[in-house]
Amino acid sequence: MINKLWGFFIIIGIVVGILSNQIDSINREMLNSAKVSLDMVLQIFPVLALWLGIMNIAKTAGVIKKFAEFLSPLLGKLFPEIPKNHEALGYIASNIIVNMFGLGSAATPVGLKGMRLLNELNDRKDEASRSMITFLVINTSGVTIVPTTIISLRMLHGSSKPTEIVLACVVATVISTFCAIIIDKIFARRNKKCLK
Repeated sequence: MINKLWGFFIIIGIVVGILSNQIDSINREMLNSAKVSLDMVLQIFPVLALWLGIMNIAKTAGVIKKFAEFLSPLLGKLFPEIPKNHEALGYIASNIIVNMFGLGSAATPVGLKGMRLLNELNDRKDEASRSMITFLVINTSGVTIVPTTIISLRMLHGSSKPTEIVLACVVATVISTFCAIIIDKIFARRNKKCLK
């Protein structure tokens, strides 16, 4: 769906450019955007590689497992349907921790594995379980303490203080995650009442 939407925007932009006799501008922007995109990837890649390496070392050293154990009492309350010490809780904790460091792309495979394990616990395979919905809500709310990608983009565009947004990101992520969990619990209670 998103591909179709972006394709539609691109086609409309080109048609408007042609109708307004701006073909030179279209060509210039197409070539320039390719260069800017490549520059951005080349400058962000080392930062992401560094953090992915740190996360891999943390995983090998057992730090992520310790964090998962630390988060397990909280996760037990958020996901009461998941049996204690189930493998899915470890993947959920790992996903949250990796997201906290602003590495959404690295968190995706872990999140997908966690979601797959949650689906194995699900009795009705054609609809998401309560735990799957809660996990998706927490993941979507953007649990980020160190916004690595945003800091990299700010450095790329010449910000004199690329890390000054960290406090704002922490406040925003706390508020968004707190609100997301409350809304999720409200809908879960309402759904339970409707089923009774």
